[in-house]
Amino acid sequence: MTQSTKTKSSNSQHRIVIVGGGAGGLELATRLGKSLGKQGKAKIILVDATLTHIWKPLLHEVAAGTINSFEDELNYFAHASKNYFEFHLGRMKDINRVDKRLILEPLTDETGHEIAPERSLRYDSLVIAIGSTSNDFGTPGAKENCIFLDSRAQADRFQREFLNLYLQAQARAIENPSPQDLNIAIIGAGATGVELAAELHHAAHEFTRYGLNSIDPGNVRITLIEAADRILPVLSKHTSSTATDQLVDFNIQVLTSRRVTAIHKDSVECDGDIFIPATLKVWSAGIKAPDVLKDIAGLETNRINQLVVRATLQTTRDDSIFAFGDCASFTPEGAERAVPPRAQVANQEAIVLAKILKAKLQGKPLPTFSFSDKGSLISLGETNTVGNLIGKINVQGFFARIMYLSLYRLHQVALHGVFKTGVLMFKDLLSRNSGPTLKLH
Repeated sequence: MTQSTKTKSSNSQHRIVIVGGGAGGLELATRLGKSLGKQGKAKIILVDATLTHIWKPLLHEVAAGTINSFEDELNYFAHASKNYFEFHLGRMKDINRVDKRLILEPLTDETGHEIAPERSLRYDSLVIAIGSTSNDFGTPGAKENCIFLDSRAQADRFQREFLNLYLQAQARAIENPSPQDLNIAIIGAGATGVELAAELHHAAHEFTRYGLNSIDPGNVRITLIEAADRILPVLSKHTSSTATDQLVDFNIQVLTSRRVTAIHKDSVECDGDIFIPATLKVWSAGIKAPDVLKDIAGLETNRINQLVVRATLQTTRDDSIFAFGDCASFTPEGAERAVPPRAQVANQEAIVLAKILKAKLQGKPLPTFSFSDKGSLISLGETNTVGNLIGKINVQGFFARIMYLSLYRLHQVALHGVFKTGVLMFKDLLSRNSGPTLKLH
C-alpha cells in the first residue's frame, strides 16, 4: 500500500473524538480503542487538559494524604498507546458544528508560555465527558478562601497546606511547647464532604505516629456544614443517621440546616451571624458543568451548564454530538428529575455509549440508556463504610468496606483487564506494608 493510499484510508475512517479523560471518558476511549480502533473500523481520539488520570472518588484521600496521587495516577499517552487510541493534550474552547471541528485553547506551560497555538480536531462523532466543577452559588469569599476538590491539583494543594500547618506547629513548639489548635471547615455534607471529614480525622491521628505531634488529634476541630436538615441528603435517612453517629464518635462537629453566607480568611459565616473558626476551608456543597459549556455552539444546556441529552445520549440539537457523565443531563421519559450526577451513572453510560457508537457506524438503530441504581457507599475511613445496595438494602461495616474498595478495582479492570489489576493490587499491598501510611512530602 502506497503512502497516499494509507493517508486516504486514514482520512476516510470515522473519527470519534472524546473530550474528557475522567472515569467515564477514559473507560469509553479504552473500550472503543480495543474494539473499533484495534480493528481499524474507527479512529478514536481522547482529549484532556491534563497528562494523567486519577479516579475522582479518590480525591478526598489525596487531600488527606492517605494515598499518594503520584502512585495512583495513569498517564494518558502510555495508556493510549496500549489500547489503540490517540491522546491529545488540550482544553476545549468551542465547537464548530458546521465544519465538525473541536476547537482547543492554546497550549501553555506552568509559567503561561505558549507551547502550541489554538488548534482544532476534525470529528465525525464528538463525545463530551468533561465532568463537573464545584458550584459555590456566588457565595462571597468562596473562590478566594476555599479549596475546591475538583481535580488532582486541588487535592494536592490541600494536602500540602494541611501538612504545612503541622510543620509550622512543630517549628513553633521549639520555642513555645503549649498546645496548638487546628480548625478545618468543610462546606457541604454530600459524599465528598463526609468522606473527607472522616479521612482527615484518620490523618490527624496518623501524624502523631510520625513525630508531628505538636497538634494533638484532640485539638483538630473538624466542622461539617450542611444547608439541608441532614447530611448525605440524597441518600436514605438510615444511611445519613448511621454516618452522623460515626462522625460524632470521631468528635467531628456536624452542623445541619445551616446556610453559609460568606467565607472569610479565618472563618466561615453562617446565617444567624454564626462564625466558625477555620484555617483550612473546603467547598463541596454543589456541582455544575464547566462554564465552557454554557450556550456552547448553540447546544441546549440547563441552569447548571449541563448539556441536555436524549436517551441515546445525543444532544438535543445535534445528532453527531453526544454527552454523558456529570456534564450531561438526561431525564427518563415520565420522570420528574434527571438521573443524578454520580460515578455509577457515568460508568453505565460509558458502557451503553460504546454500543451506541458502534451501532451508529453500522447504520443500525441506536440503543438507549436506562439507569439502574446499584446503591451508594460512603467511606468513613478505614474502620467503617455505610450505604445501601440496589437502593434499599442498608449495609455497613466490613462487608460494605469490601464492596466500596471493589468499586475502584472494577474501574481498573475496565482500563487494564483482570490480570494487570491483580498485579496493581499486589503492588498496592506491598507499598502499604512497606511505606508510610500518610504522604509526608
